[in-house]
Amino acid sequence: MARSPARAWQRMLSGRRLDLLDPTPVDIEIEDIAHGLAFVARWNGQTRGNHAYSVAEHSLLVETLFGRIAPKAPAKWRLAALLHDAPEYVIGDMISPVKAAVGPDYGALDDRLAAAVHIRFGLPAAIPVQIKKQIKKADKISAWMEATQIAGFSQSEASKFFGKPDAKAMDALQIVLRPPVETRRAFTERHAMLLEEMG
Repeated sequence: MARSPARAWQRMLSGRRLDLLDPTPVDIEIEDIAHGLAFVARWNGQTRGNHAYSVAEHSLLVETLFGRIAPKAPAKWRLAALLHDAPEYVIGDMISPVKAAVGPDYGALDDRLAAAVHIRFGLPAAIPVQIKKQIKKADKISAWMEATQIAGFSQSEASKFFGKPDAKAMDALQIVLRPPVETRRAFTERHAMLLEEMG
């Protein structure tokens, strides 16, 4: 008797059933992404404060930093920055050493989900290399800020792992810790604003 394939989909609060191994853009809703990311903790929850520092909050910071690094970038690339960790709404956030230990399968899963998210919101499946580099730079600055402000790293230790940050890009920015419902709303509102700018 043939075995039925293992279930690879997850039911979202929107009612969508997202196939994690073969995701389609039609099964992706921003409300599901915002909700999931607002409840996924960065740094495995090992941060100071009364609220976990969520991937949604991190994504908002990365989009702000990207805007400072590439001030003339059109709204679509700012949206790409906001959505750079969107797959984590279903696969969670793993610290880099764990991702490396899991191996290439994690990266492939992340890439498939990211492509579906991008297409759903009017972006190319693959983001241009130059834009990806700028988003990655913003991501590393964000990681440095998080490490030093809420995760207990010294500045020298953070610089060793994430590189010396661009002081101008992070000028006057502070890590924000909010309840998930507030971060979810902020993420959804920023997404809507960027879509509107894209026309």
